[in-house]
Amino acid sequence: MRTAVLRIEYPSLLPLSRIDLPVPDLGLAGAQLATQDNTTTGGFLGQSYDTVALSVPPEDAQEAFRGGLDRGIRLFVVMARTPELLALADAAPPDALLFNATDGDRALRSEECRANLLHVAPSDAMRADALTQFLVWKKWTDWALIEGSNPADRALAEAYRASAAKFGAEIVAERVFEDTGGSRVSDSGHVLVQRQLPVFTQDLPAHDVVLAADATDYFAGYLPYNLWSPAPVAGSAGLRPLTWAPTHESWGATQMQSRFEKLAGRSMREEDYQTWLALRVIGEAVTRTGSADPATIRAYALGDDFALAAFKGQPVTFRPWNGQLRQPILLATGRMTVSVSPQEGFLHQVTSLDTLGLDRPESACTAFEE
Repeated sequence: MRTAVLRIEYPSLLPLSRIDLPVPDLGLAGAQLATQDNTTTGGFLGQSYDTVALSVPPEDAQEAFRGGLDRGIRLFVVMARTPELLALADAAPPDALLFNATDGDRALRSEECRANLLHVAPSDAMRADALTQFLVWKKWTDWALIEGSNPADRALAEAYRASAAKFGAEIVAERVFEDTGGSRVSDSGHVLVQRQLPVFTQDLPAHDVVLAADATDYFAGYLPYNLWSPAPVAGSAGLRPLTWAPTHESWGATQMQSRFEKLAGRSMREEDYQTWLALRVIGEAVTRTGSADPATIRAYALGDDFALAAFKGQPVTFRPWNGQLRQPILLATGRMTVSVSPQEGFLHQVTSLDTLGLDRPESACTAFEE
């Protein structure tokens, strides 16, 4: 069983916090752990697993993809943004299957869906709904929304607006934090922030929470304790909706954390968890079907019999109408896991996990219709 992890390297600035400094094996370490896990199970069944790591800039994505195809690989876990994901899916031969491990774009699960692209990464809507459910459960329903000025920030803000309307929260004020393109980190940064952010958030109407939509990581980290009026921060800082966090310990997660830390010498990040999860989907499908054929793997993964333990309290499954993996979302700060969504009391006729993100009537995806 040969699989490739294709990671697209995009130019980026340093993160606001040095705790989040980039690591060279981001995502790839999770894939390595999953390959070990698959091999442990597969060894009893005469199965072997090999994962090839491909890490290239966007302009080389197609060449790297073709190189993997030439080596006989037909299963790809892809860490990329929407333009590259769609280009790869459209260029793939009929017998190839791709897994989106990082991109949360709503359109990929709706009007721009592809039948050969399954989504292990949660959508922005799933993350937004997970946080909204908790805030509504707390009865913190009046929000001040601060969004960035970049396209990804605006898309995330739109996900929070939709989620507020879906669950009955109210956005009482909106402000845009302009990305001026200057240096985000400097020796005097905290001094300037301490003076500027309170003024930026002055005169907001009464609110329970400041909700940050900062997909590009250039202002949200500064919001806690720098507001004009005291309020909790959630979204892109403060209380964050995550697929994985170093603080997560329930449902056997401590064992998972320990094994990853022993392997990589660092904490597991979301990208590592999501590549691990994608490869475990493949491993589970191969184990249950006894086949390495991508079409067989896809059919099993989208079928009623598929369920995978993912250290989150309930098995994860796929939505057969758009290829999105259902999964619980952690709500965590930098030091504690506060809660896990879906929250108690949010009901659905199929599964409570379908209260997170696009439900079947909300998705415009038709590629998965037989």
